[in-house]
Amino acid sequence: MKYVGVDIGSSSVKGAILDLDAMSISHPQRVPAPQALPELPPLHFEVDPWEVVHATREIITTLVRSLDSCAGIVCCTQMSGVILVHPDGQPASNYISWRDQRVLEPHPSGAGSYYELAQQRLSPEVFARLGECKPGSPTSLLFWFAEQGLLEPTMIPLGLADFVAMQLAGAAPCTEYTNAVGALDLMTGDWHHEAFTALGIHELAWPQLCGPYHAIGNFVVDQHSVPFYPAVGDQQCALAGARLGEGDLSINVSTGSQLSQVVDDYRPGDYQLRPYFDNRYLNTITHLPAGRSLTAIVDLLTELPRALGLDLPDPWPYISDQSACDGGVCADLAFFEGPMGNRGSLQDLTLDNLNVGNLFHAAFTNMADNYATCSRQLAAEGDWSQIILSGGLPQRCPVLRDLITARFACPARICSEAEETLAGLLIIALIASGRASHVTEATELYSPELPQLEG
Repeated sequence: MKYVGVDIGSSSVKGAILDLDAMSISHPQRVPAPQALPELPPLHFEVDPWEVVHATREIITTLVRSLDSCAGIVCCTQMSGVILVHPDGQPASNYISWRDQRVLEPHPSGAGSYYELAQQRLSPEVFARLGECKPGSPTSLLFWFAEQGLLEPTMIPLGLADFVAMQLAGAAPCTEYTNAVGALDLMTGDWHHEAFTALGIHELAWPQLCGPYHAIGNFVVDQHSVPFYPAVGDQQCALAGARLGEGDLSINVSTGSQLSQVVDDYRPGDYQLRPYFDNRYLNTITHLPAGRSLTAIVDLLTELPRALGLDLPDPWPYISDQSACDGGVCADLAFFEGPMGNRGSLQDLTLDNLNVGNLFHAAFTNMADNYATCSRQLAAEGDWSQIILSGGLPQRCPVLRDLITARFACPARICSEAEETLAGLLIIALIASGRASHVTEATELYSPELPQLEG
């Protein structure tokens, strides 16, 4: 039995064939994700939704045609952001990305930014039960639209992949729970209608909430109709693909970085709460400095040769080789707003230690220290069963991997999957097919070699 898995991401739309008999992922396909529309005001980030529909159709059509029989199409997607849709399915707006920061603009009342005013209208309890919605969350963005007088009661607020499902599979407007981040009442499992009323967005035609394991439409290719399942959140999907279990700490290190744990109960704390699969919760700390900050240092070091038009090879093998030793440099990678602040630094530089290896050893050390500090926000006692390292950086940089694992008194495992989201989609497909009843059971069925790290 074979499914097609599709990840509608912010940098690419990718897909693969998910073979439930062989427990394998094959025939990967990828196209670049549509870029932000040009000439928008500062802080605005919009994408033409039809371009995303076309890119997704291209991936799915290619993969379905390569199969004799396709049992279904499962998807995950970038979370947050919003697109407004008319009842006839036509877009009433572009897709307003989770990267859109327009709510940080000053409100005309002079009472601060739109985001600050939205926070003032919500009690601390309501704000917590929304999972502390961020500037790019649908609730925050829709508040901006409401204050601009741009909303109509018939408009339907959807996630990007929900709109794609309407266009490709004839699905009715619906949103899967893990994709309702920032608008879901985490206590009740319903839309947070109290928050919507406080923000003036309650009269919108909010879609139905749904689970991930039942088809919502059909994708037709060459007169063959293939069941189409609702898109799940990419973070939750990747964690399922990494086989995150009870008592585990996930450390994902890529362009951005997140710490996460799965829990059974709603427990607010100094972290974000998000819905997870099977009525569980995800406690997570996001926007930790990682690849984005490291790239900023690489760009600084290579600015002059690039300005001279010189072609440079991939710098990462050299960085990884040279960064093994501690040269006494101190780094703070908080070059952008996040849990660790918004001002980075490089300190204790001398003529003797100012080189690439020492700079990156300091940067890796700062990352490892951040993970240790933030892990105590998730669980003060720090009694993790194991840590699970995922993302490209721990696999490419042994020094970074060793610095991280040295800060935790528990076993460590590096996720061997190159594409954790596609592995997570295979787990979703196992449940949708009836071969498993929940994520934990599906994880036990799909268990490729999980390498433990030494030390």
